Amino acid sequence: MSNRYGLEIRAAAEADAPALAELLQAAGLAIPPLALAERLGALRTAGGTALVAQEWGPPSGLVVMSWLRTLESELPVAQITSLFVGPNDRRRGIARLLLKAASQAARVAGCGTLWIFAAPGQDGLTAFCKATGFAAADAGFVRPLRKKSQEI
Repeated sequence: MSNRYGLEIRAAAEADAPALAELLQAAGLAIPPLALAERLGALRTAGGTALVAQEWGPPSGLVVMSWLRTLESELPVAQITSLFVGPNDRRRGIARLLLKAASQAARVAGCGTLWIFAAPGQDGLTAFCKATGFAAADAGFVRPLRKKSQEI
């Protein structure tokens, strides 16, 4: 999908599960590779995607999102359910590139809004969301994916 300075962002596949399980383990989330492979496949068939950032070796980051319909919005909403960057790869712009690729995938899927849940105490995520154009809303942050058309 994207390639910048040796960093590639692409759709995650079931074959990525063992390396992604290690990335998630470093973030404190233990998921066995077989279960992770099954979940990646189910996510793709259920209307969502997982994008992986990789640079000459194991994955550096992962963003997972699903599309959902709400009563409040005419267009589907893209909900980011996971955003991880490996401890050794933080502060290099990888999360921003993953967010950019996720926004593009959500637009292609017809979504009008991007939403990220932020639990209390996630100060790093809160600062990241504010720095990348999200506005606080309910239990998370939202950002429009499409510019509002100007009326003539």
